[in-house]
Amino acid sequence: MSDAPHEEHGNNARTLNWLRAGVLGANDGIISTAGLVIGVAAATTDRTAIFTAGMAGLVAGAMSMAVGEYVSVSTQRDSEKAQLALEKRELAEMPEQELVELAQIYEGKGLEPELAQEVAVALTERDALAAHADAELGIDPDELTNPWHAAWASLIAFTLGALLPLLAIVLPPESWRVGVTGVSVLLALLLTGWISSGLGRSPRGPAIVRNVLGGFIAMVVTYGIGALVGTQI
Repeated sequence: MSDAPHEEHGNNARTLNWLRAGVLGANDGIISTAGLVIGVAAATTDRTAIFTAGMAGLVAGAMSMAVGEYVSVSTQRDSEKAQLALEKRELAEMPEQELVELAQIYEGKGLEPELAQEVAVALTERDALAAHADAELGIDPDELTNPWHAAWASLIAFTLGALLPLLAIVLPPESWRVGVTGVSVLLALLLTGWISSGLGRSPRGPAIVRNVLGGFIAMVVTYGIGALVGTQI
């Protein structure tokens, strides 16, 4: 029996995970940069100061996201490799016990004992390590997580998200800056909330409200702090 449907499902799941991560990374870029530039704009009208602060926040945030993802995914990859090495050693040292264990796993999933044994034998003959890695660990030996992919994806997503509030705060006239930025950010958060809830197949209303409300609160708080600091300088 072909395992193409299983592979297609796995590829679709990985694609959705990357899309969700990208949307969330962009969301972080939008909120963090918006809060920063709104706060600075409340303290000063100097366009250069606002742009400099926004660019610094964009670069620092993007690098932080990239490094964080790289470290996190590298740790996960090291763990996966260690588990696979252990499984490979157990298959070499005690293949009979491992075959029994695999059959028991499929029996526990609802297969009759005889059918579970047949499936375990067939999968073991085809690729014992892949069969055990999938059934016991939920790992595909040929599709280990890539820390560089995760790092670049996070860096790009955060940067794209951060560019919106940065451009919205520096391009309009002084009297329009905060208003244009606020509206642009809230509309962008509405969109990212809608997309992320759709990818996760969760109710869109609550996700959008949480996203927009969180961004609104962040901007209000940082604007208040910036205005307070601006009056003291």
